[in-house]
Amino acid sequence: MSVGGRRSRHRAFRPVQRDSSPRAGKHAEEGHELGVTTGLAALSLDAISSVAYGPQAMMVVLVTAGAGALSGFVPLTLVITAMLVLLVVSYTQVIAAHPEGGGAYSVSKANLGHWPSLLAAASVVVDYVLTVAVSLAAGAASLGSAFPSLANHLLLVSLGGLVLLTAVNMFGITESARLLMAPTAIFIVSIFATIVVGALRSHPLAQIGSYAPPGPAKALGILLILKAFAAGCSAVTGVEAISNGVPAFKQPRVKTAQRTEVALGVLLGVMLVGLALVAKAHNILPRNNVTVLAEIQAGAFGKGWEFYVSNLSVAAVLGLAANTSFGGLPVLMSLLARDHRLPHVFYLRAERPVYRIGIVVLAILSGVLLWAVGAETNSLIPLFTIGVFVGFTLSQVGLVLHWRKERSARWRLRAALNGTGAVMTAIAVMVFLGTKFLEGAWVVVIAVPVLMLLFTWTERYYDHVARELKLGKTPPPPRKRESVVIVPTSTVNLLTQKAVSAAVSLGETVVAVAVGGDEEECERIKREWDEWTCGVPIEVLLDRQRSLIRSVVRYVKSVENEDAAIVVLIPELVPRKRRHEIFHNQRARLLAAVLKARTDVIIAILPFHLHD
Repeated sequence: MSVGGRRSRHRAFRPVQRDSSPRAGKHAEEGHELGVTTGLAALSLDAISSVAYGPQAMMVVLVTAGAGALSGFVPLTLVITAMLVLLVVSYTQVIAAHPEGGGAYSVSKANLGHWPSLLAAASVVVDYVLTVAVSLAAGAASLGSAFPSLANHLLLVSLGGLVLLTAVNMFGITESARLLMAPTAIFIVSIFATIVVGALRSHPLAQIGSYAPPGPAKALGILLILKAFAAGCSAVTGVEAISNGVPAFKQPRVKTAQRTEVALGVLLGVMLVGLALVAKAHNILPRNNVTVLAEIQAGAFGKGWEFYVSNLSVAAVLGLAANTSFGGLPVLMSLLARDHRLPHVFYLRAERPVYRIGIVVLAILSGVLLWAVGAETNSLIPLFTIGVFVGFTLSQVGLVLHWRKERSARWRLRAALNGTGAVMTAIAVMVFLGTKFLEGAWVVVIAVPVLMLLFTWTERYYDHVARELKLGKTPPPPRKRESVVIVPTSTVNLLTQKAVSAAVSLGETVVAVAVGGDEEECERIKREWDEWTCGVPIEVLLDRQRSLIRSVVRYVKSVENEDAAIVVLIPELVPRKRRHEIFHNQRARLLAAVLKARTDVIIAILPFHLHD
C-alpha cells in the first residue's frame, strides 16, 4: 500500500474531536436552567396556590365551635406563618448543604441514617404524586364552578391537564416555567390587589354563596385548636420543592435557589397574613358553594370583571400547581437511582436535560390516582399534607444533628430554630394522623412503608449484582479466544451479502445457518449457496415447521464452548418511515430476545437501510 493510501486510511479513522470546554457545557445546558422568576413559576405554584385552600381548611374547623371561635383565626395564621419562616430558613440551609438536590432525603441520608432517609424519600414521593392529583382535581372543580357544562366531566378535564403538563415538561423545565409565568403573575397580582383593596373597605362590597347552617357545636378546646392548626398547615406545603430541584437552577445554583426560596417565603407569608386580616375585618364565614378566598375577593371587588379574573387565575394556578411535582420528583428519583434505591433508568437524562422516565412515571401514577377517586378533591384531601410534613420533620431533625456535629458559628441558634420547626411539624403530622386516619390517611400509612420496602429490595438487588460482578476488585486480564460468527439467513440476496461481508470482517470462522422444511428445500438452499461461491460454508437445518428461531438456538447451543467467542450476526431492515416498522424484523427481534435469554453468545445487529 502506498504512503498516501496509509495516510488516507489513517485520516478516515481519526476520531471526531468534541468540545469539552466549560463553554460547550454551558451552551449545551443553556435555555434549560431556572432563575428566580422562572424558578417561582416552575417550582413554587404548589406553595403559592395553597392560600386558596389552607386558610379555608383552618376556618372550617374553627367554625364548628361557633362564629366566636374565629377569633383564633388570625393568631393561628401568625403561628403558621412563623413556622413558614422557620421552614424557609431551614430549606435555604438544606440548599447550601446539599446542592445536588433531594431536600429532606439528602439531609436524612447524611445525618439520620438508612431507614430515616428511606422514610423521607417515600413520604416525599407520595406527597408529590398527591400534589399532582389534588392540584388538577381542584383546578378542574374551579373550572366546573365557573363553567357548569364541565361539572360532569371533571375527570376528563383533570386528565387533559395532566397530559398537557406532562408534554410540556418533556421539553424541559424552563419551557414549563415560561408557560406558567403569566398565570402565576396574574394570580399573585390579584391576591395582593384583593388584600390592598379589601383592607381599604370598611365592609364587604358584595356577598356570595348561601348561608351554611352550623353543625353540632364543639367546645373550643386544645384538641380543636390543634386540629385547626394542622388543617391550616396545608397552606405551607410545597416550600420544600425548591430544595429538591436545585440542579435545575442556573449558576450560581445555590445562591439562585436560596433567593427563590426566600422570595417564595415572603410572597406566601404576606398573602397568608394579609388574607387573614381582611377575612377578620369583613367577618368572613364559610358559606355553601363558594370558597373563602372567593368570598374575600367578592368583598374587595364586588361581582365585576376583577372578581372573575381573580377567580379564573385561582382556578388556573390550582391546576398548574401540579407542575411543582414535575420539577421536583424526577430529580429526587434520579438521586434514589444513583443510590441504587430505584432502577438506574431513572438516572438517565434526555438530550434536553430532563429526567423523562421520572416524568412519565409521575404522570402515570397521578393519572391512576385521579381515575381511582374520580377526580374528587374531597377524596384526596385527607391523604394530602402528611407526606410532606413527615419530610419537613425529618429535614429539621437532620439539620439539628448536622449543626451539632459541625459546631460552626452560632450553631446553637441554628439548631434551636430547626428544633422548634421539627416540633411544630411533628405535631401537625400526629394531629393529621389522629384526625384523618379513617378518612383516607390510612392509604398513606400503607403506601409509605411499601415504598420503603421497594427501595430496600432494589438496593439489595444491586448489591447482589455488584458482588457477582466483583465491583471494586481487579479482574483477571482479558484473554483472546477464537471467534465464530454465525449468520442466520434464508435466501441469497443483497442483505445476505452485506451480512456475510460484515461477518468475515469480525471473526476468523464464519458459518451461515438456514432452515428448510423438507429435504427438497434444504437441497435447493444448498444449490443456491454453492452457485453464489461466497467462500463461506452454510449449515442447512431441517425443521418440519420451518422454525428459524428454534433451529438457530439449538445450533448455537451445540457449538457453544469455553474456547470460542460465538457471535450471532442478525441482519435487520431499517425502513425509511417509522410506520413501516410493522412490516419487518419480527423474527429477527424475537430471535435476538430468545438468544439473549437462553444463551451467553454475543448478539450483533446489522442494520440495512431501505430507500425509496
